[in-house]
Amino acid sequence: MNETVLRVEGVGKRFTNVQAIDGVSLDIRAHEVVGLIGENGAGKSTLLKILAGIHRPDSGRIALRGRAIKLKSLADARNAGIAMVFQESSLLPNLSVAENILLGHEDDALRAGFYKWNALYGLAAAQLDKLDANIPPSVRTDTLSLAERQMVELAKALAIEERAQNEPVILLDEPTALLDTEQSDIVLTQIERLRTRACVMFVSHRLDEVLRVCDRIYVMANGRCIAQRERADCNATDLQQLMLGRQTHVEYGKRISTTSPTPLLSVRALCRADSYHAVSFDLHAGEVLGMAGAMCSGRESLCRALFGAEKPDSGEIVLDGHAIRLRHPADAVRLGIGYVPSDRRAEGIVSGFSVRENMTLTHLNELRRGPFIDLAREKELVGRWIERLRIKPSAPDTPAHHLSGGNQQKLVLAKWLIARTPKILILDRPLCGLDVGAKEEIIVLIRELAKTGIGILLIADTSDELIALSDNIIVMKDGIISGRFSAAAEKPSELQILERMV
Repeated sequence: MNETVLRVEGVGKRFTNVQAIDGVSLDIRAHEVVGLIGENGAGKSTLLKILAGIHRPDSGRIALRGRAIKLKSLADARNAGIAMVFQESSLLPNLSVAENILLGHEDDALRAGFYKWNALYGLAAAQLDKLDANIPPSVRTDTLSLAERQMVELAKALAIEERAQNEPVILLDEPTALLDTEQSDIVLTQIERLRTRACVMFVSHRLDEVLRVCDRIYVMANGRCIAQRERADCNATDLQQLMLGRQTHVEYGKRISTTSPTPLLSVRALCRADSYHAVSFDLHAGEVLGMAGAMCSGRESLCRALFGAEKPDSGEIVLDGHAIRLRHPADAVRLGIGYVPSDRRAEGIVSGFSVRENMTLTHLNELRRGPFIDLAREKELVGRWIERLRIKPSAPDTPAHHLSGGNQQKLVLAKWLIARTPKILILDRPLCGLDVGAKEEIIVLIRELAKTGIGILLIADTSDELIALSDNIIVMKDGIISGRFSAAAEKPSELQILERMV
């Protein structure tokens, strides 16, 4: 039996009135990949941040190769051979990719306080090559897409392999959540390779990935480890039942009927240099219009233009039969267009605000009674949506940055629904980072919203989600629409969509 490399015994952590984790015990053995699963808010990310030196535990013990350790910072953890890939970006946007990957560990690429740039780029390229990531080491990180930044995060963690004296411990907090199928496969292949040189703790809501790469799986609920399973002794259904205490019942493949013959939104020959060209489509009231496409296909930029966050060079946007100009997002909000971005932490919430403040931020005028906010109505509305979406922790004054990624996603959705029903809702990967139970709830909510007449423009996390949720699908490739699939015909297969994407 492999020796135990990292052991956690009775670890607990509390944030003000929230018990994030409570008496957690687990271990990671040499050359092993351990899965950590659970509903959003179960305590997974908090546990990983304790092991990475970001949070200090209130109780319990952590031992590395049989010796108790106290991790007071990220530097302490890295010096001990523990590296983490974060669910939210930890990269410095104003630095290059190479500087981010090797920050603090430049070795021979730093001399007398000055970088030897060619050497630095070479060291960074070696880490990116492990992931087959075609990202220039010299570019600034803030110019990268969300998926590209996630690949840089992974390369940064993998760099610990060359520095660690002993077998390193690598903590992966949903590393594939923002990646497409091909990129995810590269990451999973790297995890399988890492088993020969490291031990890994892998957090993911994609149970097929967990079952592919993990040797053992711990299940967390309400801040505690409630079960441990060997991979060979369980399947996805078993793990779902352990996480939720029930089976999921959502009719995943059910389609919604479009009832309105008149377009709610029409896009005509919309163009933006280096993003998309001559894009035209209609979105009807009550319709879920799916948008498929690989990274850099132009679909994300197009969605941002429809919310006023980017300006197209030419073309026309027509809402309710009238041409509109969206100079900035405030124009879109005023016209009844809501947007749930994929980067919820950077663009969807104000992390320093509470759950209540984030939820009502775009609706203060509707909540006014004279010159003051109607606090009773605000409290009632916020409480209703916290309960409806099962946001945890449920206290309205909880700081938004204390919520798990999945609960932050629910908060961003609630922000657009709490006081005024939008005409159009643009959803960029709304199921990203959600556990199976939360996905079920959001799928039901999307269908309910469509039935009320909201037009929904959807970028999905996976092709099967897109097919299951959409009435009609458009496919983008290299900035143009390369395929269309109608609800009137038989729904497309994943292969048919993929053929239009590549």
